[in-house]
Amino acid sequence: MREKPLHSYKLYIAGKDVDGDGWVYTVSSRSLLEDVFTSVGLKRELERDPEAEAAHHPYVTGRCAIAGDTAIDLATEAAAAAAPGWAMVPLERRMLLGSRFREELLLRRQEFVDMLVAEAHPVRLARWELSCLLQVFSEESLEWYRSQMHTEFRHGPRRLIVRRQPDGVVAFNPPQNAPAPSAALAVLALMAGNSVIVRAPRSIALSTMWLMRDVVGPLLDEAGAPPGVLNAVCGNPRQTLERWLADPLINDIFYIGGSQEGLRFQERCVAAGKKPILELAGNDGIVVWKDADVPKAAEAIAEAFYGSGQICMVPNYVLVHPSIADRLITEVAERAAEVRPGYPEDEDVLLSPVRRSERFFSLLQRALDQGAELVTGGRRTELDGTPSETGVFLQPTVLRIDGLVQARGFDVVRHETFFPLLPIVVPEADDDDSLLEDFVTFVNSNDYGLRNSLWAKDPAVIDTFVQRVVNGGLLKVNDSHIGFLPYLPSHGGTGLTGGVFGEANYPMLKTSHVQGVSIADGISPRDAVFGS
Repeated sequence: MREKPLHSYKLYIAGKDVDGDGWVYTVSSRSLLEDVFTSVGLKRELERDPEAEAAHHPYVTGRCAIAGDTAIDLATEAAAAAAPGWAMVPLERRMLLGSRFREELLLRRQEFVDMLVAEAHPVRLARWELSCLLQVFSEESLEWYRSQMHTEFRHGPRRLIVRRQPDGVVAFNPPQNAPAPSAALAVLALMAGNSVIVRAPRSIALSTMWLMRDVVGPLLDEAGAPPGVLNAVCGNPRQTLERWLADPLINDIFYIGGSQEGLRFQERCVAAGKKPILELAGNDGIVVWKDADVPKAAEAIAEAFYGSGQICMVPNYVLVHPSIADRLITEVAERAAEVRPGYPEDEDVLLSPVRRSERFFSLLQRALDQGAELVTGGRRTELDGTPSETGVFLQPTVLRIDGLVQARGFDVVRHETFFPLLPIVVPEADDDDSLLEDFVTFVNSNDYGLRNSLWAKDPAVIDTFVQRVVNGGLLKVNDSHIGFLPYLPSHGGTGLTGGVFGEANYPMLKTSHVQGVSIADGISPRDAVFGS
């Protein structure tokens, strides 16, 4: 029998809990590893009969109501009705929402982590995801956002204001691999003065509904926000997005997903007169120069395997100076061996299950056929790390690819793989000036553009990268590739990562627009035009 009460969330619309069209159930990620057939059977039984005794099974952690067309539209109408009143609230009051959200996350950090662990996030990575939000809403970051939202100048008898105004109604479509941390970015849109609608992914809705309904909702009530400023619904993605695109009340759609689908969605948004805000795939690169701290660079590179590579901002390829290539590859292989599978609540686990691994093996075989060398990994594995043809985990896998020009012909280099599959590219020996030029060109020619990293000690090499690398929303030098910092963006990028409007993504700025204001006293309009 259950030890804890079942989390149960109706739709959250206009400040009220609203019935949906049935329920979707969440079973714990541990149960899917222990007994997948029982877990799936419980979900199916409960979705047929919510009153079934299966609701008391300890594997079942929660349920969320499903939104139909009527509820999706009702949420949009509630957001549109609330938007003008919330936009009139002074910026300083809205900024307090960010501070209070951070305080609440700290108070409820264990709940947050537990929710993510139940959805198969290894506990150490769940804490890392929490660290992202603590930096996004840090005192330093909040002050920087505020400075960008409103600036004033004196110009003779005029008071000039450059400010950002909210776009209106912002709809959020978070991804399945990290729904709650992504949905938390909606708080920044709220701080900008928008009302929001969040779609909790139907297949993994619980953490998102918990965060919106139990954490953000009460904070908005505390701030005196009009009902409808926040709405959270669990719905089918295609159904929900189609209704958002067709609804004239929606101003912005924050879309997180794959690149090809996202770019097509961008076109439809623009055609419908809506602002698309895209967070798509990443194909991040790490460059390791000849004077790099090799052990620390290897630590950063091994982040590629965290969460089994199913995190958009982990490294996806490495370029290494040929003079240290052998040493680096040996170090990376040793670090890869330390990244192990297991139950997500175990402290030393960093691999996640990979349910659909056929493409992993297809990509791997294609790379080997093209001449890549398998350094380590390449097999399925069981919970305890034993290689197995039926395991639901994948071994951290390292490939060596010789030749910079040839490397662009490898799919594992050109595209995001979303697997624990890392190619290390070793260019032909060349003089350092030419090699540095080739590295910069290679990074800048990446079709994607989320994050890039450099490991080097030579100030001239560092300066060259800082000045000339234009690809991506973030560049890290001699640092963790996936670590978060105040002021700097947590998300965003160029190319296939962010679409034609892609850049570092500060959601508070992305969901608002710049407006200039002049307030004059005693000015002659004729003199203002023609001069005195």
